[in-house]
Amino acid sequence: MKQTINLKVTMLGVILCGGKSTRMGSDKGLLKLHASTWAQTAIDKMSTLQVPVIISVNKDQYEGYSSIFSTQQLIPDNDSLQMKGPLCGVLSVHLQHPQEDLVILGCDMPLMEAELIKELLTYYRQYPEKDAFIYSNNSEPEPLCGIYKATGLAHVFSLYQGKQLPKYSMKYMLEHITTHSIILPDDKKTCFRNFNAHAELNGL
Repeated sequence: MKQTINLKVTMLGVILCGGKSTRMGSDKGLLKLHASTWAQTAIDKMSTLQVPVIISVNKDQYEGYSSIFSTQQLIPDNDSLQMKGPLCGVLSVHLQHPQEDLVILGCDMPLMEAELIKELLTYYRQYPEKDAFIYSNNSEPEPLCGIYKATGLAHVFSLYQGKQLPKYSMKYMLEHITTHSIILPDDKKTCFRNFNAHAELNGL
């Protein structure tokens, strides 16, 4: 039985782990921070919203992640989607759970604070006509920590099916749905720092 957040809709938390981690040289979601994998760290923060949480992975990761997490918690990229990257993961989850609004978080932002994710819910409730809720960092969107409504994702998938989505990026997707952006305070900008190489991990 899925939990609700005082709304007539259900919501699903999604941890995006499906990147190639080429520069890091090893799967970022399985790196350790204080004895927990980055994926588990993200799950713990997302779980403060009291919603079910799943992990988005690519096909090559499925076996490795299934040795750590329940297979019921994993959603591999959908083979029918001819794209790569985070948008593929998000739409793959949407196709499997088409009625769910999605709260997403990239696994490679281990400094993210749960309170920032919770704050998105405030705007989600306040502006029901919007399709997406994200932070804006120096006038640039931060799409990998956000809330995406099922209606907006259905529209994006419809554009994809109609070959009207020439770019398969999260930022480009935001241009095609009604988005509410929250200006990120200066003292929270480090929360959105993502790590792509081992040299960047010093002091973490």
